[in-house]
Amino acid sequence: MAEIVVLYKTPKDAAAFDKYYAETHIPLAKKLPGLKKYAVSKGPVASPAGPSGIHLVAILTFDSVADIQVAFASPEGKATGADVPKFASGGADLLIFDTKEV
Repeated sequence: MAEIVVLYKTPKDAAAFDKYYAETHIPLAKKLPGLKKYAVSKGPVASPAGPSGIHLVAILTFDSVADIQVAFASPEGKATGADVPKFASGGADLLIFDTKEV
């Protein structure tokens, strides 16, 4: 399996972020070809030292990194990527990697 972890940093308006993310961005991202699972954090995102500066974590699962590349090259992937600046005023970091059970 392979995953994308998106770390959305604290936005200027958290309520507006949450509304847009739930009503607009999630439906767009769920159309990504090859998407197997989509999970998001619930409640505050903390670190062992306290507040993290991260508002929301999204984890998208695919069969492979190649499938992630195909998904984001698709029209649905381009629309999903172009949507991020519309609501993620704090910025976002994307991490892409293969996973294995240990």
